[in-house]
Amino acid sequence: MKSTPKYRPERTAALLKETIAVALMSEVKDPRVGFVTVTAVEVSRDVSVARVKISVLGDGDEKARALEGVKSASGFLRSLVARELKLRSVPELRFELDTGLEQAARVNEIFAELKRKDPKS
Repeated sequence: MKSTPKYRPERTAALLKETIAVALMSEVKDPRVGFVTVTAVEVSRDVSVARVKISVLGDGDEKARALEGVKSASGFLRSLVARELKLRSVPELRFELDTGLEQAARVNEIFAELKRKDPKS
């Protein structure tokens, strides 16, 4: 039995990220999918599932609508990925919001607040 090379999931993730990002900008016509950025793609070791993390500008409702729009386009995106990348098996695309930037901003706010309260600074 042949084993899967360690670098294959990472290489596939990079190709998926680029292909999906371009497709979201130019191919997806859903009005709910406004300014969406693909921030990361994590592919399972057997390359059967890809978790696609997206970032959306806006409030909670806009983010939820954009996520629903992207999820509804997942079949289209998967078929586009199959055509573009010519993979033997195309991973299932699972989309989720990336909250890393928001968390980083919140941490910066907390540090700034602590610095203002500190009499030594």
